Amino acid sequence: MVNSLTRSGRCLLAGLTLAVLLPATVQSASAQEADARASSERATSQKREAYKRTANANALVSSDAAVESQPAPRSTRKSASSAAMGPYYVDFRARTAASWGHAFVWYGKTSERAVDVAGLTPAGETFAYILGHLTVVPSETGASYGDLDPDYLTASYRVYLNEADAKRVFAYIKKLQADSPVWNAETFNCTSFIGEIASFMGLKVPHRWQRPEEYVNNLKVMNGGRQIVRLSPEE
Repeated sequence: MVNSLTRSGRCLLAGLTLAVLLPATVQSASAQEADARASSERATSQKREAYKRTANANALVSSDAAVESQPAPRSTRKSASSAAMGPYYVDFRARTAASWGHAFVWYGKTSERAVDVAGLTPAGETFAYILGHLTVVPSETGASYGDLDPDYLTASYRVYLNEADAKRVFAYIKKLQADSPVWNAETFNCTSFIGEIASFMGLKVPHRWQRPEEYVNNLKVMNGGRQIVRLSPEE
């Protein structure tokens, strides 16, 4: 009889213990499951945000190339807009350099990867640059180191031309190169050189005594960021 009561007491005690511990165990498991689900959702959200940032960055980097390399859209409105911009361009650019920086132009046809470069720099090494602050020195008017490297780029302002106007502007650039045999830091410098090109195209031009990056940015601001240039008829 005593053994029977003992066994009954043990069963009752085990039942009460189970009744007390079971809700806590279930609650703990539910909490762990909720935490795991929340962590999974946060990780998924972070992955989506990272993917979005990467996609946006890639879109910014490749936007110019995509616009110029994609075939003409079928929409009549878009085709008309693309045609209005013109198939040729002049890109006023600035880049970093060892000291002041450098301003120059890219020009060419939007459908071609090749690009022509024109700018005014002192011919030679550092000594020619230093001497050019005191007097005029021989110049170079083609591409210089860093002009084709996007990592050095600090400012850019691109405008588009139709074929007839592009022929006139490109011819003027080549003539300006031929007529610029010297360089001087105060007078015949890189900003004055690209300013001559901008003036020929009918653009408003800032003063040349400022850093190339500021010059190109101000050139864009002064012209309202316009992207299409139409030259006045030849007299």
